Amino acid sequence: QAKECNGIKAPIDTSKPNPNEVEFDNLYLDMNGIIHPCTHPEDKPAPKNEDEMMVAIFEYIDRIFNIVRPRRLLYMAIDGVAPRAKMNQQRSRRFRASKEGMEAAEEKQKIRQEILAKGGLLPPEEVKERFDSNCITPGTEFMDNLAKCLRYYIADRLNSDPGWKNLTVILSDASAPGEGEHKIMDYIRRQRAQPNHDPNTHHCLCGADADLIMLGLATHEPNFTIIREEFKPNKPKPCGLCNQMGHEVKDCQGLPREKQGKHDQFADSLPIAEQEFIFIRLCVLREYLERELTMASLPFTFDFERSVDDWVFMCFFVGNDFLPHLPSLEIREGAIDRLVNIYKNVVHKTGGYLTESGFVNLQRVQMIMLAVGEVEDSIFKKRKDEDDNFKRRQKEKRKRMKRDQPSFIPGGQFSPQALGNRSSPQTISNPRQAAFEMRMHDRQNSTTSSSPNTSLTSDGSPSLAGGIKRKAEDSDSEPEPEDNIRLWETGWKQRYYKNKFDVDASDEKFRRKVVQSYVEGLCWVLRYYYQGCASWNWYYPFHYAPFASDFEGIADMPSDFEKGSKPFKPLEQLMGVFPAASGNFLPPTWRKLMTDPESSIIDFYPEDFAIDLNGKKYAWQGVALLPFVDERRLRAALEEVYPDLTPEESRRNSLGGDVLFVGKHHPLCDFIVEQYKTKNTEPVDIPPELCHGIQGKLTLNENAVLPDQTVESPVPMLRDLAQNSAVSISFKDPQFDEGFVFKAIVLPGAKKPAPVLKPGDWEKANNDGRPWRPQLSFNRDRKPVHLDQSAFRTLGHTMPRERGMPGMYANAVPLGTYGSPYTRPLLTGQQQIPKLLSNLRPQESWRGPTPLFQQTPQRTAGAAPLLAWNRMLQSQNQYQPNQYQGLGGPMSYPQRPEDRMDRGRQV
Repeated sequence: QAKECNGIKAPIDTSKPNPNEVEFDNLYLDMNGIIHPCTHPEDKPAPKNEDEMMVAIFEYIDRIFNIVRPRRLLYMAIDGVAPRAKMNQQRSRRFRASKEGMEAAEEKQKIRQEILAKGGLLPPEEVKERFDSNCITPGTEFMDNLAKCLRYYIADRLNSDPGWKNLTVILSDASAPGEGEHKIMDYIRRQRAQPNHDPNTHHCLCGADADLIMLGLATHEPNFTIIREEFKPNKPKPCGLCNQMGHEVKDCQGLPREKQGKHDQFADSLPIAEQEFIFIRLCVLREYLERELTMASLPFTFDFERSVDDWVFMCFFVGNDFLPHLPSLEIREGAIDRLVNIYKNVVHKTGGYLTESGFVNLQRVQMIMLAVGEVEDSIFKKRKDEDDNFKRRQKEKRKRMKRDQPSFIPGGQFSPQALGNRSSPQTISNPRQAAFEMRMHDRQNSTTSSSPNTSLTSDGSPSLAGGIKRKAEDSDSEPEPEDNIRLWETGWKQRYYKNKFDVDASDEKFRRKVVQSYVEGLCWVLRYYYQGCASWNWYYPFHYAPFASDFEGIADMPSDFEKGSKPFKPLEQLMGVFPAASGNFLPPTWRKLMTDPESSIIDFYPEDFAIDLNGKKYAWQGVALLPFVDERRLRAALEEVYPDLTPEESRRNSLGGDVLFVGKHHPLCDFIVEQYKTKNTEPVDIPPELCHGIQGKLTLNENAVLPDQTVESPVPMLRDLAQNSAVSISFKDPQFDEGFVFKAIVLPGAKKPAPVLKPGDWEKANNDGRPWRPQLSFNRDRKPVHLDQSAFRTLGHTMPRERGMPGMYANAVPLGTYGSPYTRPLLTGQQQIPKLLSNLRPQESWRGPTPLFQQTPQRTAGAAPLLAWNRMLQSQNQYQPNQYQGLGGPMSYPQRPEDRMDRGRQV
């Protein structure tokens, strides 16, 4: 993180070695995962305008860049026009976001009026236009402006940041069709197929979507890491009405804040903390999968890479962005483990793997699905039993909490204080008056609650006219949504098809149509992950999935897709996914088609729609029952309004491509500048030796960033780049024949990373009862900073005694491990000890720019002279380096002879 001095942040030199002890080659940014939290954050105040949003996006990218520090390529991918299969999910999300936003605003206004009518105090309502996150969709002015801002940002960093000096930057903005993460995967696939590709390239992909894990596994790259925000649940949020912490809008009473403590003015301000990130190392996940999927006595040769592809395919059954999950497979119920067990039992009969390079063997998949179908009935019954047990436990918990709740809690000066505040008790002023007020308050409460079935008259006296109806929220049982399917009772299949599809389960022809569409979807999704988009027009035309037991006779179902399909244009996609409430992002005559009762497509834009909870508890988990968009009707209606587009709107409605940027120090810079000088209009191949082996076609760009030409800032608060030396040019990935198949294999020459997991990591029982300690950091041989004996003696003399046990450090022998209770780090704000600093000695320092993930693991002693205790530690810690041979799996290396002294180390 950047260090701040006198309110000014000092820039970080990202050209220095990565402090995470690993060097990454390529960094890929799935930009939509950055745009959303920067434009409408949940844990801090929202930006005031679009300019602040852009600056927030720049700072977020800088933060990721400072952590990862790529040395060859930075690839930024924004979601462009998506395939039709994805557009249905986008449509559902945007309609729901619009509906929920309007309902929340109405509810907020209603509660505000009620509180003010009762005399409550609320801050004045901010007159601020609500940011509609639906504008983060290709074709809008917001996305067009974002692309301009990112071009400026890239040029600025190439001119000023030493870490960007030799970097190739590719920007794929919203005008380039395809989802961001799939544009990234398509780039990786096409570069892997080139002869100049380095098979040991270390990739790092930034994004929060779970499908990035599957996509990373599908590349079969040995060095693939995902960086994502660390998820911290239950972050405090202020009330949307009074801005106080501790309650939500629905519970707001409009009470004035009570001052608590001297510096109370900061109590309700959100703590502004920089976002923390975690790495997901897919090479470690591959080790776990290798252990999980390895099978003995197979009738065919075991291939771990093929089994990984099958595992990715089976995960599609529990949910993805394009198909609803099967009713019997819930990920929270261990559906993936169940599928793996069935797979391992059935694979002996299938005679081979389920998939190959993105193509599905339906005959083998049928055997898996029918095996799931045999246990569907028991799955539904078990789900019901577990749900009933959970409700029973929750009911008992509520009763217990109500019973144990204290009848009276003193308030004001006598209110209970947190343990941390006992060190500075406050004096009680006028204790007699405070005690009297508490007694009167207690008496009023006891009078009010003396008879729960007695109502009060206007003067506060009890009335026998009638009882007060008990509120629903006071009831022990919560209202449950009605379940008409009852999957745990006999006849569940008939009820499911009747309620969800409005057909009889005996209608074999319809059921087969649903199953065929689902099978097509499975084939389409796997092809999408491994080969690219098989069809831009295909989509699953139902809201619900069939049962696993219905997958009979799927072996002969066709799974081919129409060739030569084209994506929608950006404004056409907006018409397909936007509700009428977001029509302000469209041209006026196009917007009218959403609201005019005489419009031929008015039925595509319902003002209200049903949400089927489908056995779930919360509305966000339910299924939005929206009508599917008929592509032919939509295009026919748009033909009439296409002539109304302005030149600017026509430009935004066109499909674009990727743009490549380099700085003046990059070997490719002079080659690109020469293309502009000669005004060569023909596409030229990138010389791979000038660009880290990257290949593709370059074409002159109309709006290029050129050396010695000013780059104007689209953000008023940022300066223009008057002395620009960066250059940009249009880039296109290497092209292949339509029938070309990208092989899902580990490339020749790829080095398998050294195993991270030890034999004791697989089962807790194998760890001799010791707590399991995962490896932290990328370097398995990393050792902690060590304090020698003299340092501990110094600590024993200088540590404040009230901090802990008397003499805690006085005669302690340092064990040199984090497992020891004596090797505690200094507390924050504690006085530093000058003599101690000379004894802090890292045992392992940075060993140059060679990536540590490619080095042979070894154990070395520190360079400093060893004291007797350290010498003894070293002699007990020494062992021969592990020998990792071939693809034999994590269990192919020998158990260490002695792990006892090493178990507490930080690895």
